[in-house]
Amino acid sequence: MKKKILMSGNEAMGEAAIAAGCRFYAGYPITPQNELTAYMAQELPRRGGIFIQSESELAAINMVFGASASGVRSMTSSSSPGISLKQEGISYISGAQLPAVIINVMRAGPGLGNIWPAQSDYFQATKGGGHGDYRLIVLAPASVQESYDLTMLAFSLSDRYRIASMILSDGLLGQMMEPLELCDPDRPVEKIDKPWALTGASGRKPNIVQSLYIRLGDVEKHNLALQKNYRRIASKEVRFEGKFLDDAKLVVVAYGSMSRIAGAVVEELRKQGKKIGLFRPVTLWPFPTEELEELSKKVKKFLAIEMSYGQMVEDVRLAVGKGVKVDFYGRSGGGVPTEKQIEREILKALNSKR
Repeated sequence: MKKKILMSGNEAMGEAAIAAGCRFYAGYPITPQNELTAYMAQELPRRGGIFIQSESELAAINMVFGASASGVRSMTSSSSPGISLKQEGISYISGAQLPAVIINVMRAGPGLGNIWPAQSDYFQATKGGGHGDYRLIVLAPASVQESYDLTMLAFSLSDRYRIASMILSDGLLGQMMEPLELCDPDRPVEKIDKPWALTGASGRKPNIVQSLYIRLGDVEKHNLALQKNYRRIASKEVRFEGKFLDDAKLVVVAYGSMSRIAGAVVEELRKQGKKIGLFRPVTLWPFPTEELEELSKKVKKFLAIEMSYGQMVEDVRLAVGKGVKVDFYGRSGGGVPTEKQIEREILKALNSKR
């Protein structure tokens, strides 16, 4: 039987991971995601898993590599500077085609910045923060409930496609508390066969998990296989939400916590008779490019709103192409756009001559 409780976004992601069958977590403390690490430290050992507070972020991601290679559902989490330290390991995990879940509760930068929320890690998450031609599935929740649901989905997608998935949260979503409906505790945990895993070679040939290929041509062949997998993901796993798009003259594009604030403004302006729509990417990779392109055939004005100085807006512009006006409004460094500021920018974009 499902039950509803009050929980923070960080704790919800931890609970979702355990409910999804995560049995290994390694991480290193950093604000504003420490509640997640604390939750895993308390709950994971009680429910049959292993928790390790590693000596560094580098150690944590490489521990996840080892656990995932053995077939165990594994996760790490951090916040922006800590995710930067994990990039080499994320590239290794991607090169070895290992499923894993990485949670980034974004904070302001660059550098150490501060502990306030931001969305300025979009490029790092969606364009490949480490070396090499690799991709992550990137999911962007907009509520505590979605933080829970998308974390569970991330484990499923990672195993299905043998790819690392990232939940791109932020300090606002991680710290806020909302009612959360948990899945049925008696539901069976999803089981996916992993014949590639390193589980001992008694009775079979040894498995090899690697990202190093010395012979000329082998890495290219491996990369072509990875790209084929990425194309399959892009054709099947795009997720987005649209509101008031049928008659919209201007569409606001926002993700995560910004879509919450922008969405409230859009709804208020609709009550005033303004024909404004909202488009929220849920998968930041694969990005809903085709869906935005189709929308741009009838809508000629878009406004991207982010807690950054312009990152997702580049994907919006690429999707809608020339001949469509795409405005941008963003704040960063811990600055969160207010409803009044967003309303001002929407009306300015709506009333512009072009």
